[in-house]
Amino acid sequence: MRIDEELTFKKLEVFLIFMKSGNLSRAASELDTSTVSVHRAIHSLENALRCPLFRREGRKLVPLESAHVLEEHASKLLSDTQTAIRLTREAAGFSAERFKLGALYSLTVKTVPELIMGLKIRRSTLNIDLILGSNIDLLYRLKHLELDAILVSMNDSVVDPDCDSVPLFHDDIFLAVPVDSPFSAEQEVDLQVLQDATFITLTQGFATHQDTIRVFQRAGFNPKVAMQVNDIFTLLSMVSSGVGYALLPGRVAAVYENRIRLIPLKARYHMQQQIGAMFLKSRERDPNLLAFLAECRLYTKRHEG
Repeated sequence: MRIDEELTFKKLEVFLIFMKSGNLSRAASELDTSTVSVHRAIHSLENALRCPLFRREGRKLVPLESAHVLEEHASKLLSDTQTAIRLTREAAGFSAERFKLGALYSLTVKTVPELIMGLKIRRSTLNIDLILGSNIDLLYRLKHLELDAILVSMNDSVVDPDCDSVPLFHDDIFLAVPVDSPFSAEQEVDLQVLQDATFITLTQGFATHQDTIRVFQRAGFNPKVAMQVNDIFTLLSMVSSGVGYALLPGRVAAVYENRIRLIPLKARYHMQQQIGAMFLKSRERDPNLLAFLAECRLYTKRHEG
């Protein structure tokens, strides 16, 4: 038996509300429509079922046995359909009970905690998973639906036509030195005087690694790299221990603040990172994502200037 195309979930919903209210006017009020529209939907439903559901007594519609049978099964059908829709959306990551956020290690100092606290206020029942990594790694996970949003440096490595972004803030690149370094008291530093110095960098894929390469290209020499590490906190520990210098964003200033100094670079070496939140355009209507992006925009307003 084929289902008539006139039989729709919307008409079943109207029918159930009418059966519950027992009155065209009350049903129309609950649906925010006219009594004529309610009556038309019920009549169309009878045509689609090819059987009567009500007996007319003046202006009243009195339910027949067929209406009570339909009410019982339609209620279950709509309930099951809503469950199917919810589970389907959750499987696709839409409005799920968990929000999977990816971020750069350096953003856990201040930005990530502030955004998570704001998101929890907006959606208190939402569970948040935090995954840390490099620009390239986080974008890969976002594209493969392993993450709902990522907080990254908006450089060439994350340009993707399937994604959109919300800017958060700009961050300058500094020279990181131990507190006992001869440069720690300087107001700014010329990288030319560091051609024989030893440096530590992040591995490839990290935004700060790419920025370090660009800065030294401006300086006209390749730095002597003693080692590469996989997270910015290990790098900071190496710098504070005197293993070498590093070029780092200003947002890490609060980490090891009594053991390292961030010295501004001369103007010709000036480099900034644009930090932003990225997400898939196909997910832009997901309620959890919308709440997170609203918090990102609020964060930007709070920290403007």
